[in-house]
Amino acid sequence: MTQTTTEPLVKTIRMIPPTIITEDTPKEKRQLRTAAYCRVSTDSDQQELSFDAQVQAYTDKIMSNPEWSLVGIFADEGISGTQVYKRKEFMKMIRMCRQGKIDQIITKSVSRFARNTVDCLNFVRELKQLGIPVIFEKEGLNTMHMTSEIYISMHSIFAQSESESLSGNVKWGKQKSAEKGNVAISYKNFLGYRKGADGRPEIVPDEAETVSMIYDRFLDGDSIRTIKDKLEAAGRFSPTGKISWSESTIRSILTNEKYKGDALLCKTYVVNCITKESKKNNDRPQYYITNNHPAIIPREKFDRVQMELARRNSLKKKKQKGVKTELGKYSSKYALTELLICGKCGTAYRRSVWSKNGKKKAVWRCISRMEYGKKYCPDSPTIEETAIHRAIVEAIRDVANDGGCQLALKNLQTHIRMYYGSCDDNSLVSDEIRLNQLIEEVMNRAKQSDAGSEEFLALSKEIAEIKKRITEKKEQQITARANESRMNEVLGTLDALKNHPIDYDDTVTRKLIDCIKVMSKTELLIIFKGGIEKTVNMT
Repeated sequence: MTQTTTEPLVKTIRMIPPTIITEDTPKEKRQLRTAAYCRVSTDSDQQELSFDAQVQAYTDKIMSNPEWSLVGIFADEGISGTQVYKRKEFMKMIRMCRQGKIDQIITKSVSRFARNTVDCLNFVRELKQLGIPVIFEKEGLNTMHMTSEIYISMHSIFAQSESESLSGNVKWGKQKSAEKGNVAISYKNFLGYRKGADGRPEIVPDEAETVSMIYDRFLDGDSIRTIKDKLEAAGRFSPTGKISWSESTIRSILTNEKYKGDALLCKTYVVNCITKESKKNNDRPQYYITNNHPAIIPREKFDRVQMELARRNSLKKKKQKGVKTELGKYSSKYALTELLICGKCGTAYRRSVWSKNGKKKAVWRCISRMEYGKKYCPDSPTIEETAIHRAIVEAIRDVANDGGCQLALKNLQTHIRMYYGSCDDNSLVSDEIRLNQLIEEVMNRAKQSDAGSEEFLALSKEIAEIKKRITEKKEQQITARANESRMNEVLGTLDALKNHPIDYDDTVTRKLIDCIKVMSKTELLIIFKGGIEKTVNMT
């Protein structure tokens, strides 16, 4: 057997010299795929010219450079620079960079690229990692250079500070404009009005008819969903010019004070000019302008709608465990749903359909009796719907042809008008002026870090008291005006029905009757709006 000797391994090191590229060495060079980004801050005519000029200038600049090839001009017109995610073209450019379709970006300045310091640096860093430089012409910066980031940070901070200063100036300007009663209206999606030749709001007849229809149908008892269906069936156009409607749009129209000719200013304010976060204004002065422009809806009708909205909202209750029906929830399908109550236990009645021998009939039954049996309401009767309708028609006919009843209603209307007059005094105006003065003083003290002083707390307490007093006075006025308008409607409806044949109608029932109590199987107590009561025997 031969024995082999193992030689020790010898480590060697060999240097590989670099490849020297001389002028004579041929190399492949392609054009840099270059994109340009430009933006203007507003959509005014003057800025549109600037916008077109920027696009043309960058096109010429890139196309005239033999080392560059034009990928695209990305331009956002009339868009704020504080939020890049709202700039569609900017984000499209960033996506193309991530896809490797762009080699470099040129733009006029840091403020054109982004006024938000955080966004500016984040995108610059991301593009730098991708090997894509951003060239800022005004500042002479290239983001691939090592010292560029600190300069970009400084310039973007200046740009953001400029935005914040501009936002402050805008807020101040809006505040002063509101103090003078200047109302700015956006007509684009404002149904019923357009800008007139004199610059003031002008009523659009066809659209105003739609607005009036919404208010009338609501006061006649229709739900917002029912109004939506009727608008679409009638081919009425929404504020956006569409046949389809949303319930939120209808609710907004029903609560917009501009339809009665007024305007509430400073409803909201911007909390942060960078994030554009807005907040409902509950802690800053607001300004209410009365009779600012022609009204589509009479003031009294508008107030009645607000009261009806509040009433319906107050009826909505959560469904209780074990109960099959949502007690108290407003329904526009049948007028009796909210009018008919049990005279024994006070619970509402609900409609049911009975079927016997192939024949169907509608009846109304006490919900308490239906849900719990005779435990809580042993004596409530079941009443046929046709019998209730006949009793209502009889009661309305009696009141319409009874001069004494109508005289009582007119006297009540006179008392309401007198009450409304007593509420409508100058003290409300004085309170509102004092409130604005106090709020301004509190804000000044807060700026001076005097928010914890006794004087500050006393001012805050007085503000709360005046606000409460103003709210009470306004509610009194609204209630009085609405009641007077309601009595006018009751008297007008009764007068129209006088000496005329009457058929049952849900709309008329809602207009005239406040409540119907089922006293027994043969007796109903019908209470009219205004307090007149009629007992009707269903024999």
